[in-house]
Amino acid sequence: MNLQLLDPVRITVVQNSPDVTLDTFADRLGPDVRLVRPFAGDALPDLADLGHGLVVLGGQMSAYDDDVAPWLPALRDLLSAAVVAEVPTLGVCLGAQLLAVAGGGHVQVAAPPGREVGLTRVFWKAGAEADPVLGPLARAAAGTGKRARSLTLSMHADAIIDLPEGATWLGMSDMYPYQAFRLGSALGVQFHPEATLDTIRRWAADHGDVDTENVLAEAAPFEGEVLETGRVLAESFLAVVHDDVARRGVRA
Repeated sequence: MNLQLLDPVRITVVQNSPDVTLDTFADRLGPDVRLVRPFAGDALPDLADLGHGLVVLGGQMSAYDDDVAPWLPALRDLLSAAVVAEVPTLGVCLGAQLLAVAGGGHVQVAAPPGREVGLTRVFWKAGAEADPVLGPLARAAAGTGKRARSLTLSMHADAIIDLPEGATWLGMSDMYPYQAFRLGSALGVQFHPEATLDTIRRWAADHGDVDTENVLAEAAPFEGEVLETGRVLAESFLAVVHDDVARRGVRA
C-alpha cells in the first residue's frame, strides 16, 4: 500500500513531557497530526475529536503521578474509551504503561532490575507475526534464522508487571518481560521506536545512573537497524489507521 497516494488521516498525538517528542515519527504519521501538549495547558480531546487514530508518547512522570501530571486520569480514561471504540491506538513507553493501567494492569515504579536504557533487543512472542502493526517486524526477524528479535532503543525505570485481562503479550527483552502487548485496537510498546541516538544522549544526560558514552557506544553500530525498526513500526501503524478508515467507510 502506497500511503502517499491516500487521503491523509487525522491522528491525535498526546505529548506528556516537553523533552519526549514525536522525534522521527514527526515525518512518518502523515501530514495531518494534531499535537496535544497537556503539560503546556492543552486540553485533552474527547473521543469524538480524536480523528482516526491516537498516539500517546512517553514522559518523565510515572503512570500514577496524578499530582504531578493532573491530566493523567483523563488520559487513562481516553485510552480506555479508544479501545472500546476500536480506535487504532499506539502507546509508547509511558503511553504503554498508561494503557496497561487503564485496562486494569499494573506498573511498578522504579522496578528492579533497574533502568533499561539504550540498545534493546525485543524478542517477539508467538502471535507477533500476525499483529497488524508489529507483524512486519516480527516476520522479518523470523526470517533471519536467529531468535526472532528487532533492535530498538529504551529509556525507562518503571515497568509493566501485569497486563490487562484479555491483552496479548507480544514482545519481551532480556531485562523486562512486557515490551509489547495488544489490547484490542491498541498497541503498547515499552521501548521508544521514535527515538534516535541523539535523543538517547539528551535523555541520558539527565540521569546520574546512566553511563552515557557506554550506552551510545553499544548502540552506535546498530543505528541503521534501530532507525529501520522505527520506520517500519510507524508506517505499519499508519497503514492500520488507513485500513480502519476504509473499513468504517469514513472519509479521511
